[in-house]
Amino acid sequence: MRASLFTRRAFLRTAFTATVLAGTGAALSPLLRARRPRPVTAPAEGVVPVVEESYRGRHIAVDHTGVRIDGRTLHVMRRADGSYLSAVNHFESFATPLELARAAVDELGTGRLAPVPALHHA
Repeated sequence: MRASLFTRRAFLRTAFTATVLAGTGAALSPLLRARRPRPVTAPAEGVVPVVEESYRGRHIAVDHTGVRIDGRTLHVMRRADGSYLSAVNHFESFATPLELARAAVDELGTGRLAPVPALHHA
């Protein structure tokens, strides 16, 4: 009878320890995973890379959130064929958002883009 009691205690102690270790590992795994360096990958097809440049005295910034000229947003639309057009050059398409921004700077001359109000869709 003494041997079966010892075995039962040993089993329960082992099960408890394993449960505590598994719970601790599960709780810490997001922290440990976040510290691992992630490989740098090339942008996926259709994703616009981040570009900043000065063109004819204007600062152009193109990233995944859009196109900005001197800090003001240029409304850009993507066409079905993959080209881009904007409110400034509405009747002309461009292969990349950077080409579109340069053409907008050419069209604006010394003028500035009007501030774009936030759009609220219902």
